[in-house]
Amino acid sequence: MASVSPPTTSTQPALPTGLAVFRTVPYAFILPEILCGTWVWILVASTSVHFPLLQGWVMYVSLTSCLISLLLLLVYIFGFHKNSENWKVLDSLYHGATAILYMSAAVLQANAAIRSELVSTLYYQLNCAASFFAFLTTFLYILHAFSIYYQ
Repeated sequence: MASVSPPTTSTQPALPTGLAVFRTVPYAFILPEILCGTWVWILVASTSVHFPLLQGWVMYVSLTSCLISLLLLLVYIFGFHKNSENWKVLDSLYHGATAILYMSAAVLQANAAIRSELVSTLYYQLNCAASFFAFLTTFLYILHAFSIYYQ
């Protein structure tokens, strides 16, 4: 008589691959994070950057996090993670750290927006829009980090 072992069931949901990434709650935030972060970079770059120390950090954070998030999205779409639980930890740590960096960038961008009010009305409006998208992107990164953590 052959012994039959019970099927092993995992209590953790499988990591998505392919287009299922866009339908799964924590991972569906990656594309809006990339788009909003790109808007931050574009809006800051469209001003004359009167405050290079402040806005340089904003541009660095937004561009770097956009590129890393794009790589992470491609990893999930093409299934390079091979459903390893380590990717969940990496994803949560990355999005948590990026949320902290983006919060600092958003505060610096808001400071640059306040300072640019005296320079030009157009630059003030562009900097205010960049501040809005920076805070929105921060919120998306926070949502992603906590939704992975509590999943």
